[in-house]
Amino acid sequence: MKLPQSFYERNDVVAISRELLGKYLFTCIDGEVTGGYIVETEAYNGIIDRASHSFGNRLTPRTKTMYEQGGIAYVYLCYGIHEMFNVVTSVEGQPHAILIRAIQPTDGLDIMQLRRNMPVVKPTITSGPGSVAQALGISRKINAISLQSDTLWIEEKGMVIPDEQIVAVPRVGVAYAKEDALLPYRFYLKGNPYVSKPNK
Repeated sequence: MKLPQSFYERNDVVAISRELLGKYLFTCIDGEVTGGYIVETEAYNGIIDRASHSFGNRLTPRTKTMYEQGGIAYVYLCYGIHEMFNVVTSVEGQPHAILIRAIQPTDGLDIMQLRRNMPVVKPTITSGPGSVAQALGISRKINAISLQSDTLWIEEKGMVIPDEQIVAVPRVGVAYAKEDALLPYRFYLKGNPYVSKPNK
């Protein structure tokens, strides 16, 4: 069952980021379904969060997607190479977003291998946000698409994750955000091999 629109329209981006662990992310690109369950996320708390693209109410052609109603995809290019997929949350005008950093693949693994050019499956196939987007065929072409669409969606399949399995730590690669870089806004499943940077 697709997560309802109301799931995304709530105000607490950190809580939603944590709740996304264990939910299933799917794409259907060119008729091919690929997906898996989310094992690592990062919350970006809008205009007050120095690590967020929208910090200080920054509104640009790239960030405008973040200001739309929650429940859509925000896909951007990082370092001119990697497409990055984020879930936009909250209400219109409040630019909250959650970066999907890793999934454990469950569907369409052969397609993911082709997209990632990986003859042998290793955890790196969907470890790290660039890898997730590439494996699932997510690109800026579908930026701002609804998560209620049949192209990109997230499902609840009843996976229950006990609190002790969830690790909350600072985000990756946001040292420029000064004190906000220390906020425990990255969540991942303890011991999961697909997590991009487990804290040893």
